Amino acid sequence: MSGTEGKELEAMLQGCLKQDREAQRKLYKHFFGYAMSICTRYSKDQEEAKEVLNDGFMKVFTRLKQYDTQKPFKWWLRRVMINTALDNYRHNLRNYHLRNIEAAAPTADPYDVVQQINYEYLISLVQKLSPAYRAVFNLYVIDGYNHEEIAQMLGTTVGTSKSNLAKARANLREALKKSRIEEFKQYV
Repeated sequence: MSGTEGKELEAMLQGCLKQDREAQRKLYKHFFGYAMSICTRYSKDQEEAKEVLNDGFMKVFTRLKQYDTQKPFKWWLRRVMINTALDNYRHNLRNYHLRNIEAAAPTADPYDVVQQINYEYLISLVQKLSPAYRAVFNLYVIDGYNHEEIAQMLGTTVGTSKSNLAKARANLREALKKSRIEEFKQYV
């Protein structure tokens, strides 16, 4: 971050610590896209992602005193957004319906089209995963947590984390394969 950007961020953070609404608005606007991209990955749809985003920013504003200024703010914000998304997942867990275990069984298929699709389409497929699969997939594949950390964060076992990741990958692979078949049907 350049010196000017760092000073602007510092000014926004100082204003937020004083509960200055304009500073809060600027910080929200400045990090909206970044934070929304995190929340979208963990949410079933855009509406839920917006709720998680707003809850996350409320936590940022109310817990800003906990931020260690020796570390990058963006990393702290990322952690707050991920934790808020996981809190949302845990809160709504009783409302989610688990998928049929047989339908979620992984298939052994080397077909890989992940590199042939765009980001938005992949995110839409991730959003269609069950909440448990979506959370583990995001934490492991995108955010780089290991299965021990994921199990602790989600209150499950390491085996469940590994199983959910395998099933999430299988479901994504199957969805990608189906989309590829639909694409070629137009030419037949």
